[in-house]
Amino acid sequence: MRRDVISAVPRHSVRENLLLALDTLRTHKFRSLLTVLGVLIGTATVIGVASIFQGLDHQVVDLANQFGTRTIWVYKLQIGFAQRLTREERLRKPLTYDDAMAIRDQCPAVEEVSVMLFHEFTEFGLTPTSVKYQGKEMVDAQFSGATPQHLQLVNATLVDGRFFNETDELHRRDVAVIGNEVVKRFFDHEDPVGKTILVDGHALVIIGVFGKFKELLGENSDDRTVLIPYSTYKKLHPSARENFISVLAYPGKVSQALDELTGLLRRRRHDKLNDPDSFGTATADSFVREFRAIMSTVVLVTVVISSIGLLVGGIGVMNIMLVSVTERTREIGVRKAIGARRRDITWQFLLEAMALTGAGGILGILLGWTFSLLIRTFVPQLPSTVPLWSVVTGFIVAVSIGLLFGMWPAVKASRLDPIVALRYE
Repeated sequence: MRRDVISAVPRHSVRENLLLALDTLRTHKFRSLLTVLGVLIGTATVIGVASIFQGLDHQVVDLANQFGTRTIWVYKLQIGFAQRLTREERLRKPLTYDDAMAIRDQCPAVEEVSVMLFHEFTEFGLTPTSVKYQGKEMVDAQFSGATPQHLQLVNATLVDGRFFNETDELHRRDVAVIGNEVVKRFFDHEDPVGKTILVDGHALVIIGVFGKFKELLGENSDDRTVLIPYSTYKKLHPSARENFISVLAYPGKVSQALDELTGLLRRRRHDKLNDPDSFGTATADSFVREFRAIMSTVVLVTVVISSIGLLVGGIGVMNIMLVSVTERTREIGVRKAIGARRRDITWQFLLEAMALTGAGGILGILLGWTFSLLIRTFVPQLPSTVPLWSVVTGFIVAVSIGLLFGMWPAVKASRLDPIVALRYE
């Protein structure tokens, strides 16, 4: 690289021009603020949305991993975020208990299987159930039955009592394990183990209490669960047909287990060769990927909208810099007369434009960070964490706006004839 190119913009010149640019901003504070308002709002919006996305991402990853990275969930519908069902999906026949046992016995990569039984699963979760205890009632409990292996597959913990076992399952005992929220509503000041509750009019003895599950947006329906043995639920609700299967793969064999159970269920459910699966599967990884795909679309839309603000801000910067060139024509002439070169004038106005939008970017970052802090303080169920990449990107984009839209005014200023400029009134 040529030596004269390296020294094209001396360090002391950059420093002087930057100080001059900052002095101009300080002299015209209100005008400068109005000029970069679009840049400020655009940057703050990106920072705010990125902070919410980052916080939600951490929550979703924690929630998915709570159920284990080796767990595969199988249901008649695709498992994941709510989506519109097709006619074929609405007419699908449920999975069966025998399907689950076939997976356990015929898939070598599968270590264990558990089955949940319930009446209906909607886009909002299980159908709410009424629970009563000594005159008190909750109407949003999640009532279902499960095999004794359920505790192992969902990585749940018990804070009191025990989980039902094979004996409870065999004898169809009327026992239940309840969630943290059920305890809060009925047994805030007493031990729930051994107490009897009425669920849909059926008396059940509590034998255990789940620990609190991880939350998404401040809530987890599993905390409202009333879980009983699979055979007991079948006894109480003979018409129940909806089975949700959880599969635990051996370490390092999740993909193999997924392929094995998919092939097995396609054969058992008589899926044709070119037809899609008549059931859905999901893992912690697929759940997180789906969430990130949805949020990426949201972030992209937000960035596009914010870009409009940045564009408006850039046009404002160009306009004010053109006005500034006109106002300071005589100053430019004086500088050229005492030896300033075209590149000196160009860099003077470029740095001024970049300082202007850079200041707007910094204010936008501070506003976005404040917004994130307020969300975290007043809406704790909506997580918010400002990622470093968003701060760096926001500042770089803001400065780049100044560089891009300040180019034409800077070039125009540098091309002024010094004699004409000195005569300008």
